[in-house]
Amino acid sequence: MSDPHATLEVQNVVVSSTLNQEIDLKSVALDLTGADFDPEQFPGVIYRPESAEATCLIFRSGKITCTGAGSIEGARETVQATVETVRGLGIDVEEPTVTVQNIVSDADLGEELNLEAIAIGLGLEDIEYEPEQFPGLIYRLDEPDTVVLLFGTGKTVITGAETQDDAEEALKTIIDRLSELALLG
Repeated sequence: MSDPHATLEVQNVVVSSTLNQEIDLKSVALDLTGADFDPEQFPGVIYRPESAEATCLIFRSGKITCTGAGSIEGARETVQATVETVRGLGIDVEEPTVTVQNIVSDADLGEELNLEAIAIGLGLEDIEYEPEQFPGLIYRLDEPDTVVLLFGTGKTVITGAETQDDAEEALKTIIDRLSELALLG
């Protein structure tokens, strides 16, 4: 079996921030090149700075959600670029504090999994497994506070992590538990 830790890869980082003031979204959307604002479809401005890898959602309250980054640093850079662009519109905003909300990673355990045996072995209280509705097994970990999706192919998705270390610890935990149950070679 190849090392699953070597396959662990960040797919999406979601962070939040704030401009610390209410924003006139219609005005901002008109002035921001490439901004999308349709309040009947979504209550915020969707904006992707040209220099950034991710997209920011700007809300009337001044809150910003950045999604689509491949790293925490990429998300921070996207928020910073958005704030600088808003400042360029003549809106005086403070330096943003960026808080990581969710890191989504995936990994490959390197072998096919028997999801029914895993559901029974891990105990049904932390598991959701309804193959007729979703092809994966959902396993909620307490430590770290994450959710691991396991698929029969051996692919995993780890969500809810706030740091890369959380994702690595979740992967280690799932490997250890499946190995203890003799459900992973």
